[in-house]
Amino acid sequence: MRFKTTLEQWQTLQAIEQAGSIQSAAIALNKSHTTLIYSVKKLEDQLGIKLIKVKGRKAGLTEHGKTMLRRAQSMLEQARELEMISEQLSSGVESQIIIAIDHLCDPSWLYLPLSGFLDQNSTTSVQVVETSLSKTTDMVMNELADIAIINLPITNYPAEAFGTTTMVPVISAKHPLVYKEHVSFADLATTSQIVVRDLGEPGRVKQDVGWLRARQRITVDNFEHAFRAVEQGVGFCRLPKHLVEYRQNDKIKVLEVEYSNQYQVALHLTLPKGVKSGSAALALYQALLESALHR
Repeated sequence: MRFKTTLEQWQTLQAIEQAGSIQSAAIALNKSHTTLIYSVKKLEDQLGIKLIKVKGRKAGLTEHGKTMLRRAQSMLEQARELEMISEQLSSGVESQIIIAIDHLCDPSWLYLPLSGFLDQNSTTSVQVVETSLSKTTDMVMNELADIAIINLPITNYPAEAFGTTTMVPVISAKHPLVYKEHVSFADLATTSQIVVRDLGEPGRVKQDVGWLRARQRITVDNFEHAFRAVEQGVGFCRLPKHLVEYRQNDKIKVLEVEYSNQYQVALHLTLPKGVKSGSAALALYQALLESALHR
C-alpha cells in the first residue's frame, strides 16, 4: 500500500498548530511561507478535508485538523526516536551493557541514575547482575561486566569511591536474645548464624567475611532468604542497614552486641574493560559517580 501523505506534511501541520500562524511556522521550519501553504493545501486535497483556518495573520487547525494531528503525534514522535536511535547506533553506542552490583550495595544508588541515563539512551538495554565475594572479582577480572560496583578494589583495576554500607546484627523479635541487656560473642556463639553464600563459580575458592564462629551455620543464596530465615527464628544474621530500614519489619530486631554493634563496608565503582569501554558504559559510569557526590 502506498501512503497518500508524508511525515513532512504532518510535521508542517504540527508546526502551524504550535506557532499559531503560517509565517511563524515557516520560520521555525526554515522554509518559505509559500512552501508551507502548498504543503497544507496538498495534504487537504489528498485527505479530502479542511485542516486549517486562517483569520488575518493567524492560522489554526479546524476540528478535523485537530483530530488528525492528535492521531499523527505518535507517528511523528516515533519518527524522531528512529532518527535518534540511528544516530546513536552510527556513533557506536552499545546495544547492551552489563552492570555487576555487589549485594551489599543499596540498589537505589544504581537505579536512580540509571533512570536518567535510559531517558537519554533509548538504544541501550541494561543487564543487572547481583554478585558477592568471589563472583564480584570474577565479573571484573574476566571482563564480564561493563560497569561493576564492588567492595574492595581489585588489584590492577582502578576504582572510585561509591559509598559505604553499614552492617547490623539482626534476629527475630521473639528470640530470647532480644531481651538480654548486653549480648556478647559468647551468646552469638551458641546461636545459629545465617550467612549469605559466596556466589562465585563452582570450583573456585570461596571467600568468607566477618565473624563466623557460631556453633551452627545456615547458608543461603541472598539477603531475601536471610530475612525470611531471621523472621522465622532460624538464627541471627548481619544484614545491610539500608535493607533493614527499607523493610521496616517489626518481626526482626537489631541487636546491640558488645564491641560489635555494626561495621561498615566501603563500595567502589570500576570499569572492568578499561579503555575498551563503550560510550554508553562511560556515560552511565559518569552518571553514577555524579549521583554518589550528591547522595
